[in-house]
Amino acid sequence: MVSIDKPGETEAAEEDARGSSSIIVGSLSKVVGEISAFSDVGCGPLKRQSGGLVRRVKLLFPLFEELADAGGGFDGEAYGGLVQLRDALEAARELLKSMSEGSKIYQALEMENFVKRIQDVSERIEKALGEISYDKLDISEEVHERIELVHAQFRRAQERMDTPDIQLLMDFSSVRTEKSTDLAVLRRLSEKLQLKSPTDVKKESLALHEMVISNNGDPKDSIEEMSALLKKLNDWILVEKPDVDASEGKISLLKSRSLIIPDDFRCPISLELMKDPVIVSNGQTYERSCIQKWLDAGHKTCPKTQQNLKSSTLTPNFVLKSLIAQWCESNGIDLSKGQGSSSDKKSDISNSEYNRTEIGALLQRLAYGTTEQQRAAAGELRLLAKRNADNRVCIAEAGAIPLLVELLSSTDARTQEHAVTALLNLSIHENNKTTIVNAGAIPDIVEVLKNGSMEARENAAATLFSLSVADNNKVAIGAAGAIPPLIDLLCEGSPRGKKDAATAIFNLSIFPGNKLKAVRAGIVVHLMRLLEDARSGMVDEALAILAILAGHLEGKLAISQAEPIPVLVELVRTGSPRNRENAVSVLWLLCTGSIQDLMIARDVGVEEVLKELTDSGTDRAKRKAGNLLELLPK
Repeated sequence: MVSIDKPGETEAAEEDARGSSSIIVGSLSKVVGEISAFSDVGCGPLKRQSGGLVRRVKLLFPLFEELADAGGGFDGEAYGGLVQLRDALEAARELLKSMSEGSKIYQALEMENFVKRIQDVSERIEKALGEISYDKLDISEEVHERIELVHAQFRRAQERMDTPDIQLLMDFSSVRTEKSTDLAVLRRLSEKLQLKSPTDVKKESLALHEMVISNNGDPKDSIEEMSALLKKLNDWILVEKPDVDASEGKISLLKSRSLIIPDDFRCPISLELMKDPVIVSNGQTYERSCIQKWLDAGHKTCPKTQQNLKSSTLTPNFVLKSLIAQWCESNGIDLSKGQGSSSDKKSDISNSEYNRTEIGALLQRLAYGTTEQQRAAAGELRLLAKRNADNRVCIAEAGAIPLLVELLSSTDARTQEHAVTALLNLSIHENNKTTIVNAGAIPDIVEVLKNGSMEARENAAATLFSLSVADNNKVAIGAAGAIPPLIDLLCEGSPRGKKDAATAIFNLSIFPGNKLKAVRAGIVVHLMRLLEDARSGMVDEALAILAILAGHLEGKLAISQAEPIPVLVELVRTGSPRNRENAVSVLWLLCTGSIQDLMIARDVGVEEVLKELTDSGTDRAKRKAGNLLELLPK
């Protein structure tokens, strides 16, 4: 029997298709706009790679404009190709965003890795463009030809490899190895890394600090190395360019017209970038001055939806305001130089004072609000504290920390997550660490680490790491019982959570009493399991912790009982330079004073491996290898 659709069903199906098509085209236009807003991401070959990616993506705009104008639905094959393209573009946006906000020094040190990541997302876009059935889309021949040219550009980009910046690599090497750095080297690094002023250095310092907290970077050697370079650059800038801040100015708001402003950041009335977004009673967001004029004129409807407004109350949209501020900072736009909100009657109030007003309102909701209000306020403080150092100072000075500490005991899981993450972000500012500890936060953070949701536990671990930078706090955190739940997270967490836990354990174990707590809590068994599983991605962290525990008598005994010698010898043979260094360090500590471990090491071929290491290892690895060779019987 032939199935015949009823007219109503056919119309509904077509309407659904048009709706889905409209959504995918809208999301594609939005993500291309966001990518187009990025400029000068990275340095050297990285800057050329990211700039080329942005330039090619911009050329896709006409395709989505024509599809939006056509307004028709797509068949399944065409729709699938566009979805694949959207996913690839979103991956590119996230990469460019992370690079734009991240440490420039780290990106320069990891240049090859970042170049490869840009090439990977470019390849995804190229493949997605090849999957789209253009003959089934309602587009002109001119646009079709243009997209084919863009597709060809993406293909050529995959075949073209940038040569490494040899001068940059030499300059990094010079800074690493020489106590006194040539001023010409610092001048070149300042230019190539775009760290030319105290403001640039401050932003870079914050990026490095946040990288440590999020554990995206090496918590030890690399961070110290990058911080040392940043200090040298800062000292050079202060001497060579003492007046640079007086002459440098941010781009005015008017210049933002040359950028492509994301649609969500524009006021629906003025179509300008919003400075003070507020929410009306039906949930729509407008620039405060624009919607206030509308309401003052006697209108009682939403300009965008024409729905009747239940009230004229305007609620600040703190989350969107923070996102806009982040986008403006990334693009060098100073909102304070645009035209003010005349109806706000606060044109004489400084930006920081206005932030304090916002924060004060949030604290009222934290202290006296309903569970939902507390949850929302904690979430907004979490976002504000993540944004920049000024917010962290304002939030702490307003008295938020004790209120957030109280919310660590909330029975609402999401509120607890927001509270502990807000404290994590606030702890990035050095002075706030003391305030958090003095507010009695450590026992409550440990309780979250034991019993919270996985996200809360992982952020609690990162908070404890941040607080443990101070030696006194290492003692207090260990005494509060943090070590056993950190070990649990090391076994159960997500990849990020495991790294947060490992970093916290490592930092805490610098204090001898915490080494003993970790050993007695059974950490060695878990570290050996991670060490033997290369897929865990935790070999670096496990070795680093073992190296510090092996310096304790009870730790050395526990490690020896786990029969680690064959695994350690293999890591000395095949591991990365840093892992070889840590593995030989553990071997030396175990074999010193233990004939049994020394004989086991000899039987599994350690002598040959050590001789090779004395030729090719790091300076520290060579010393440890030489010391261990001297222990072997002749």
